[in-house]
Amino acid sequence: MGRTSKKLHAKLSRGGLSDLPTGKTPRHPDTPDIEAWIRQGMDPVHAAYAFVQHVTSFFAEGTSRLPEMKKYAHLVAKAEDEYMPSGPPMSPLTGSFFTSWAFYDLPFDDGDTLASCLIESNDVVGMNPDQLDALKKMAASRMGVYQHVGTDGPHVRLRELVTNAESVCHPTSGYRGTIGELWYVRLLPPLLPDLAQYHVAFTTPYILMAGQNEWSQFLRRALAGSVNDATGLHRLFKHGPDPNYWNEFVFKAYHHHRSDAIFLAGIPDLKATLPHA
Repeated sequence: MGRTSKKLHAKLSRGGLSDLPTGKTPRHPDTPDIEAWIRQGMDPVHAAYAFVQHVTSFFAEGTSRLPEMKKYAHLVAKAEDEYMPSGPPMSPLTGSFFTSWAFYDLPFDDGDTLASCLIESNDVVGMNPDQLDALKKMAASRMGVYQHVGTDGPHVRLRELVTNAESVCHPTSGYRGTIGELWYVRLLPPLLPDLAQYHVAFTTPYILMAGQNEWSQFLRRALAGSVNDATGLHRLFKHGPDPNYWNEFVFKAYHHHRSDAIFLAGIPDLKATLPHA
């Protein structure tokens, strides 16, 4: 944890969440009911992650006006103005893609993220151990490029480029795709793995129209000089060469969309291949 998370924790410990400007806390009456979501047909692992995302959103909204979070709030506000996240047709950046970046990937000050601040302050917030475990998994997650290699019942099998790690995934948007497609998506690992063995494709999938060879060549260029491919890949997709690198790619690469998937053309470091460069 960095300096900001420790300062924020100290402040919240003295005053509690009742001091937050919005007056909202994770126990706010508008907090969703996971069981109701599941009764309505939502996958239970997805529902658990979505609940923690909701708690994190409350925390972000409340703390972003505090002086300790001034730099974070400025970075997010600037990106919101630039990319107008909402999903097509207004912007190719979906809400789930942008908020996941803002909560779990965007570093500020000495390496803190919004998620690290919430984890540090959980003795004030009061998430239970399972919810805290889900938050830590979300904080460690990242986007990645995966090849569709088939289906497994209602799930999709995705194999990551470079690492070749294969995952069985629940596609939350409902998009099942076709074998051979490349997906740019954030996978979250199983919760309580003795009960569920599948990952959750948490964001609406971005379907990459450039071929596997082109993306493999890009990744080799991007990872050149990396001591460990897996570590380099994590750093590339988590933080990019700069914080808005992947926001910029999605914005410039948009080609078309359907209700459950968004299609992107081009390669990030080849400007001439991007439709809106």
